[in-house]
Amino acid sequence: MATFVDRVTLHVTGGNGGHGVASVHREKFKPLGGPDGGNGGRGGSVVLVVDPQVTTLLDYHHSPHRNAPNGSQGAGDHRHGANAADLRLGVPSGTIVKSKDGEVLADLVGDGAEFVAAAGGRGGLGNAALATTKRKAPGFALLGEPGEEATVVLELKSIADVALVGYPSAGKSSLIAAMSKVRPKIADYPFTTLVPNLGVVEAGGSRFTMADVPGLIAGASEGKGLGHDFLRHIERCSVIAHVLDTATLESDRDPIRDLEVIAGELRAYTGDEAISGVPLAERPQIIVLNKVDVPDGRELAEMVREELAATGMPIFEVSAVSHEGLRELSFALASMVAEHRAAEPELEKAPIIIRPKAVDDSGFTVTHVRDGAEDYYQVRGVKVERWVRQTNFANDEAVGFLADRLAKAGVEDQLFRAGAVPGSEVVIGPREGGVIFDWEPTMATGAELLGSRGSDLRIEEHERSGRATRAEKRADHKERMDAKAAAREELWTERNAGHWTDPNADE
Repeated sequence: MATFVDRVTLHVTGGNGGHGVASVHREKFKPLGGPDGGNGGRGGSVVLVVDPQVTTLLDYHHSPHRNAPNGSQGAGDHRHGANAADLRLGVPSGTIVKSKDGEVLADLVGDGAEFVAAAGGRGGLGNAALATTKRKAPGFALLGEPGEEATVVLELKSIADVALVGYPSAGKSSLIAAMSKVRPKIADYPFTTLVPNLGVVEAGGSRFTMADVPGLIAGASEGKGLGHDFLRHIERCSVIAHVLDTATLESDRDPIRDLEVIAGELRAYTGDEAISGVPLAERPQIIVLNKVDVPDGRELAEMVREELAATGMPIFEVSAVSHEGLRELSFALASMVAEHRAAEPELEKAPIIIRPKAVDDSGFTVTHVRDGAEDYYQVRGVKVERWVRQTNFANDEAVGFLADRLAKAGVEDQLFRAGAVPGSEVVIGPREGGVIFDWEPTMATGAELLGSRGSDLRIEEHERSGRATRAEKRADHKERMDAKAAAREELWTERNAGHWTDPNADE
């Protein structure tokens, strides 16, 4: 069973907003005391928050679907519905939030960093909030909006000051075990370490974190071995320590060749430009010649030392078994980490990260869509689509209120300009999931046309007259256009025949 997971796909859904309520205040000797329906509560949002107690994304690997609670419905006597609590999901510090397309949405580093992954829907207004001087007692309320749905990819990039890189079996796990209290699995075969190990090292009064990266071989930056999966864990490091095996039994390997291969992989790895900062190959680096407790290892270390010194990197000869040279190494690393920290700007409290959609809340577009047999007019806009989602189509007065809002916003004028005729199919919102209806532009607007509570005289009259089919509406419109064309042709015929005379000529 997996115990370390550093990449998951998470499906999140914000809570739905509560519905508003249509209610009329009633008491003794005052049967109609005015509208008093309360608003619905806001739905909960799904929030990713850095939790210092969380070190892996394992929970989301097993449960990738997370839903926030819904807001409560309003009630009479001006009682608003309760807002739902946000669903706060703990993630490790260093978690990157990406979209399905790979766009970096947030970089969560430090306690308190938050990211709203899916916002909750807003609650619907009750009839008390919809009352106006002309519409004094609305018989309807607005529905709550559904919460946002999103799919995000979480990637964990460990926050370590020092990264140990090197070939499998170079002794990285033994080294981190000897210098810290972490106890990784250690064996005498390659790829023993399958997950990054993170340990805390103390050197005098200094403390820093150290991580070993498993699976680096030639071609790791292109996906070979395990390096492609775990190279991202050293993107935040300030110092890179090359652990070179001086006691390898493979004939085609030696410390100089190993260093060239690993250095080439670091140069080839790009990572996420939004967070990587200085390229890995340009960061402070040191060379650690490990396993000098073996006679052949010490001899080889002395042979390659002069050539490795030409790289300009500090060189340390150590043994993870006998602890030789570890004290000098730890103090040198602590000094390099301290220099890096001093050069870094002081971090403030991590802010809450919100990524609102870059849309125009006031505008809308009307498009005539011709796609094979499909022929319809599509209305898209944040505000008009929200109005549709908040409308209770089982209430005629609510439908009439929506018609008034759309007419006032200029939707009908834009439909005329786009070429729509009575009976044209109109879609508000996306084709799949939007509201589809046959357009009837002759309906008058205004609250003065209301009937009893919850009804609308315009809709009732349209129902009584019988709804014509879309084909009948088109035929009626075509017949009227043909009649107008025939009348114009007849007038021109009479004029050309001399039936029309100039009044001045007659006099």
